[in-house]
Amino acid sequence: MSNYSYYTEEGLKKLKAELQHLKSVERPGISRQIAEARDKGDLSENAEYDAAKEAQGLLELKISKMEDLVANARIIDESQLDTSKVLVHSVVKIKNTMNNASLSYTLVAETEADIKKGKISVNSPIGKGLLGKSVGDIAEIEVPRGIMKFEILEISRAD
Repeated sequence: MSNYSYYTEEGLKKLKAELQHLKSVERPGISRQIAEARDKGDLSENAEYDAAKEAQGLLELKISKMEDLVANARIIDESQLDTSKVLVHSVVKIKNTMNNASLSYTLVAETEADIKKGKISVNSPIGKGLLGKSVGDIAEIEVPRGIMKFEILEISRAD
């Protein structure tokens, strides 16, 4: 399995903008907090200093992970997507076979997921279960409640 993440052009721009914000705004802010705490004296009993150092470590970890995401990002030309099977950036209309409810989802990279906009991660249980399926297939997906069955009604490209 590849380490690549597939993004729309817009999604990759947002990811790069967030990374830039972390580096240019958040990182200097934490450095200032550490400097201010250091100026208050004895570091061995300085909770403010310890908290700022911990926040710095967490921020650097987040920056490192985002740099890896950007380095392994690939932009998908959505006009070239094959609609014969479910892929990343496919719009999939599915029907729950238990209650006949129909839903439409766009499968996206984890960082672009937004359930309110109908965008689910390809790494989510439903996303994983739908990948590679064709119209008419039944996807059996294990969710916390048990196994759900979804019929693939339609596959299209995002607008």
